Amino acid sequence: MNLRNLLALMVMVVFLGACDQVTNMGKNTKIESELDTVSYALGADVANTLQNRNGVEELSYEAFVKGMQEVFEGKETLLDDGQRKQKIRTYLQRLSEQRKEKNLKEGQEFLEENKDNEGVKVTESGLQYKVLEEGSGKSPDANDTVRVHYEGRTIDGEVFDSSKERGKPAEFPVNRVIQGWTEGLQMMKEGAKYKFFIPTKLAYGTRVRPGGKIEPNEALIFDVELLEVTPVKGDGQEKE
Repeated sequence: MNLRNLLALMVMVVFLGACDQVTNMGKNTKIESELDTVSYALGADVANTLQNRNGVEELSYEAFVKGMQEVFEGKETLLDDGQRKQKIRTYLQRLSEQRKEKNLKEGQEFLEENKDNEGVKVTESGLQYKVLEEGSGKSPDANDTVRVHYEGRTIDGEVFDSSKERGKPAEFPVNRVIQGWTEGLQMMKEGAKYKFFIPTKLAYGTRVRPGGKIEPNEALIFDVELLEVTPVKGDGQEKE
């Protein structure tokens, strides 16, 4: 978390609400001037960052404004700079751990229920898949390159990536993607369409980009169409 974002949020609170009416902060504020507009945009953007990237869902506005006032008025604050940073860091770390635990639990519950749905099969690793349409061409090995169309969603149905929306298939080596894909692709033949239900241990785990659409420990769903397999030799040259 960038601490400057918190400072920006503090400034936004000043712009959008009178400090002597913090319980009704922003409710009657008019957005008229350029400063109003920029301040509003800054506030909404920072709030989105705090919610979506850091899991902050609530603040004590009275305490928030008190800390902000003391800094801007040059008064001695209750916490010094080091203490403030430590408090923020500890709090955000706790929120992050809670979010990871929540996502892990929800993913496990989803997969436990999903495995009993019609047509769903489960591999030894825990990968779940459903054959939507079988293919008749080549199956890739781990070192081969594939060309695919795909759409990725979270278990609540939100699309986070789609080659179909971009209108261009993706191409990559089978062993250069998440484990669930590497395993699942090798079960497919060219022309096949599968649906993968991937537990977090076979997906991204906690190794996700901060602020990205995929959260730590999320189970993921992919619709995958295998368009083409390009086999390669050990020296990287295509087989004849």
